[in-house]
Amino acid sequence: MIRSYLLLLFCVTCWGSNFVFGSILVNEFPPLLLAALRLTMTSLFLVAYAWSTKKLKYLNPRDYLLLIPLGFIGTLLNQAAFFTGLETVNATTASLILSLAPITIALLASVFLKEAITGRMIAGSIVAILGIFFVVGKSNGLNVSIGIVYILFAMLTFAVSIIMMRKLTERIDPFVATVYSTVIGSGMVIPVAVIKEPLNHVSPHLWAWVMLIATAIVMQGLCGLIWNMQLKRVGAGKASIFLNLQPFVAMIAGFVLLGTPVTAIQIFGSIFIVGGVVLATSRKKDKADAMKHPISAPKPASVPKSP
Repeated sequence: MIRSYLLLLFCVTCWGSNFVFGSILVNEFPPLLLAALRLTMTSLFLVAYAWSTKKLKYLNPRDYLLLIPLGFIGTLLNQAAFFTGLETVNATTASLILSLAPITIALLASVFLKEAITGRMIAGSIVAILGIFFVVGKSNGLNVSIGIVYILFAMLTFAVSIIMMRKLTERIDPFVATVYSTVIGSGMVIPVAVIKEPLNHVSPHLWAWVMLIATAIVMQGLCGLIWNMQLKRVGAGKASIFLNLQPFVAMIAGFVLLGTPVTAIQIFGSIFIVGGVVLATSRKKDKADAMKHPISAPKPASVPKSP
């Protein structure tokens, strides 16, 4: 189990650092082109892995009715918004806003998947939103820049894509769905990026290309495989605890690599956000209540978390 925990910690460290590396790379590549290049590298890695392990399968034509919108929302819109937002929003703030995804997923699941909203979920949402106020707020109220709007949109599109993926994986294997949706999304991002952003604006520096390729393969490809493998060993509940460390990793990595100052208000807000997410997505008490009141107690929502 210690080996599994160390591997999960490795994944979370990579994902938390990804915000910082993304902030560095958007200074070297246009945001859409950056997303297209990284997704291409990730797609090649996933296809190669699926092919070598003989996990790549043919799909039913009706599966594409969800795969194509999933690629558009979860890949094209999500990645474009994420990297555009990182042009003006620091890595710490971006990671804290995106940490609201589990709560957003739970709320969307209650609407589209008919999963119950619990009192704990409502209380956790209020606490987390209060934390966001501390992180992006000023003494005279909220200071919502266009960059924060992009990051919020990236968080929302990610949450929507998780709901769509849930429906899709009722019929096909999650890994196969991930490979197909990533490849389809890459196919959508590439032409948009080439048309919108000139290729001569890419970085001439070798280190930037090495960082782009390495982060695409390790953080978006390899870590996803490691995480899914360890989920079977430790369970989703224990693994989700590690995900709450991402904002703190981003905070430390931003300070070390970019010199981004860590303010007291950010630390205070991050405690509220992470605490609210833990409160909202924890199901232990709700299960106990359901056992005491099996007729009236609602079934707690299952909240999958993904990087």
